[in-house]
Amino acid sequence: MAKSTRDPAAVKAAKAEAKAQRKAASKQRRSQLWQAFQIQRKEDKRLLPYMIGAFVLIVAASVALGVVSGGVFMLVVTILLGILLGGLVAFIIFGRRAQKSVYKKAEGQTGAAAWALENLRGKWRVTPGVAATGHFDAVHRVIGRPGVIFVGEGSASRVKPLLAQEKKRTARLVGEVPIYDFVVGNGEDEIPLAKLERYLTKLPANITVKQMDALESKLVALGSRIGPAAMPKGPLPGNAKMRGVQRTVRRK
Repeated sequence: MAKSTRDPAAVKAAKAEAKAQRKAASKQRRSQLWQAFQIQRKEDKRLLPYMIGAFVLIVAASVALGVVSGGVFMLVVTILLGILLGGLVAFIIFGRRAQKSVYKKAEGQTGAAAWALENLRGKWRVTPGVAATGHFDAVHRVIGRPGVIFVGEGSASRVKPLLAQEKKRTARLVGEVPIYDFVVGNGEDEIPLAKLERYLTKLPANITVKQMDALESKLVALGSRIGPAAMPKGPLPGNAKMRGVQRTVRRK
């Protein structure tokens, strides 16, 4: 059987095209990051002082450490490490303050909880709008290591009956798998939008990833029998497109 051969010119062209695409994607990410920084800098007057202050303090500490350690080589190494660490800390400060700003703008808007859930970091299976009312109150389902989590948004008086209904319906299928439920908001016993991800990550790990897959299959079948609920169509924050925030983890 003759071996198939590929045209070297075609292979070279394909590699060049792939390299060009990677460069274009990298350039676009840098452009988006710069735009996000410019927007945040204009809205957050403390951003630059905090970033510059953190960078200068870390570099100064690294220089002092190098001087104490003695030797030109150690001084150069500690300065370089200080510059890298200072840049990293400054970037982290930017990311945290930008994320805080995004959540602050989204808070109270229709569909904000669904948006936040779909941008969770980690292995979460999110299904927005498993139940809803005509007033755009909604219940979203999350499957994770803690088990099944129902997140309600909207008026607590209207959402809580929906949460109880979905919890009862799901309990028939999942057996002893833990089920959690809460409402996103700023009222009593509610979870603020900005603390939603932190709250979820603090829940105990009760099931494995393999059990999550089986659980998701069961609940997808349940959802298909019920029929999809109408999702809230209200506005979402316009500046929500920052790096790392757009990773959607929902399995379709």
